[in-house]
Amino acid sequence: MDYLKTVVPSQLLSERGSNLVVINPGSANIRIGLASQDTPLNIAHCIARHTTQVPRRNVQDQLLNSQVSTAQYMEREKAYDTIASFLKIPFLDEEVANNSYPRKMGRVDGYNPQNSRKEPAFDWTDVYEKDPSSSSSLESSENKGTASEALGQLEDENTEELGSSKHKYKKVIFGEEAQKISPMAPYTLRRPIRRGHLNISQHYPMQQVLEDVHAIWDFILTEKLHIPLRERNMYAAMLVVPETFDSREIKELLSIVLRDLRFSSAVVHQEGLAAAFGNGLSTACVVKMGAQVTSVICVEDGVTLPTTEKTLPFGGEDISRCFLWTQRHHQTWPQIRTDMFAKPIDLLMLNRLKESYCEIKEGELDAVGIVHSYEDDLPAGSHKTRLTALNVPPMGLFFPMLLVPDAYPPPPSVWFRDYEDMLEDTWHMEFPRRPEMPDGMYPSMNVGYPMWDNYPVFAAKPKKEEKVGLAEAITSSILSTGRIDLQRKLFCSIQLVGGVALTRGLVPAVEERVLHTIPSNEAIDTVEVLQPRANPTFVSWKGGAILGILDFGRDAWIHRDDWIRNGIHIGSGRKYKDSYFLQAQAMCYINS
Repeated sequence: MDYLKTVVPSQLLSERGSNLVVINPGSANIRIGLASQDTPLNIAHCIARHTTQVPRRNVQDQLLNSQVSTAQYMEREKAYDTIASFLKIPFLDEEVANNSYPRKMGRVDGYNPQNSRKEPAFDWTDVYEKDPSSSSSLESSENKGTASEALGQLEDENTEELGSSKHKYKKVIFGEEAQKISPMAPYTLRRPIRRGHLNISQHYPMQQVLEDVHAIWDFILTEKLHIPLRERNMYAAMLVVPETFDSREIKELLSIVLRDLRFSSAVVHQEGLAAAFGNGLSTACVVKMGAQVTSVICVEDGVTLPTTEKTLPFGGEDISRCFLWTQRHHQTWPQIRTDMFAKPIDLLMLNRLKESYCEIKEGELDAVGIVHSYEDDLPAGSHKTRLTALNVPPMGLFFPMLLVPDAYPPPPSVWFRDYEDMLEDTWHMEFPRRPEMPDGMYPSMNVGYPMWDNYPVFAAKPKKEEKVGLAEAITSSILSTGRIDLQRKLFCSIQLVGGVALTRGLVPAVEERVLHTIPSNEAIDTVEVLQPRANPTFVSWKGGAILGILDFGRDAWIHRDDWIRNGIHIGSGRKYKDSYFLQAQAMCYINS
């Protein structure tokens, strides 16, 4: 205790965080780094593997059907008009010339005060391994004045002799480089996590998903953090997982961390709780807005309240898709082939345009920006165009019908049967349980969007309202606590985290929409979104680092040998208990 009274926080982070790796996996990106660091690495959570199959799939994903049905299209148009009435802009099919609202035009150079840096076009990834012999041959040819001829000869050999010893394709490519591979290259892109769950489907089997997770994490640890496999027994791992993960998925990730990556010990924390600690809060309504999933959960005195959890199946990438649809509908998008599903590099471009230009504010909002086209192996083309209705796509968070959901096939139900339930007897509350069914059969859980329709684990968790917008989800989550004093405190302690939280104008929009959503019979008249103390993108990771450093007892940590030998039964048969979603045991200082 004397040490804690005298130690400087920076010294504590440096001493106890130098051998603690914090891993915060997401659907689109993974945030990973040493707890002693100020910010983590933020790397695209994907992998591209070289393939010789013909025909090949450029992207191996659950996005098997990206077409919009007639009913969905009508609902989207209706949602657009509803948003237009709120923002005081023309309706979808109304001529701009007929409206009487003042027109707000962005500067012609596409400048905005939040992002003044000029963004160049993305370059295609070099998919060939570097060959020392070929580089030396280039140097000798330069001496003879024939460097250009030699380079052209090498390119010809790359296309004609793919299997030659001199010019080989890289076997695997990770992160953003994997997303920038040309569709003409013989690679298949995989994303092991999709919409907050392991991306298991008939086209992407469980074993391959887990192998890809291991490969990505091992690459980052070795090449980016410079922690080789032989030294990892000197490091511990903090796994900060989304609320959407179920116990089977968490166990598989723990096995990767302890068995395959060979960390000495590990612990699991929930993302919402970590976010609260990352901002120095003990009580808050945490709204995590990621690339593909938005989740809401309330934290009271350092403990999450599982009955308050709400999961909405949309995020930043859906806003990017809506951005593209809006521009095409208004015929402002250039005549280029932009396909964010088949060409991940287009998704990178759309995300960047969305972050640069989209914001929530009243009045018509246009700007002039540069759109890039990426065709096969050709250099990127630049197109200067007028971008319109830039305040509509982010409003889809409140009107989700604007963000037409992707159609997903159900995962294999048998995979989610957990015969060693890690959550058994750890939370003494009554939740609706899945009815007993014959082997191999599960009741249909068709709620909300057609995603994970037969996901049996949802039946054992609090019901999620997946068809509602963000304001309704926040209001419902807080009101479900049932205590007026806590409700008032939570409505004044809303915390927005994740990349979408950086959207300009989102904070006042959330405050206004939530206040109008609260029923009139509730004695609540104040809603406040707290200003973040750290970058909202990394606050969950930072909170995990703080929790790991301050956990001096480490009673809930799992040691590698115990996990490999006994699985969830640690030591003398004691089950790994902490909370409903496997957040780590509350530490003594939480309630102090």
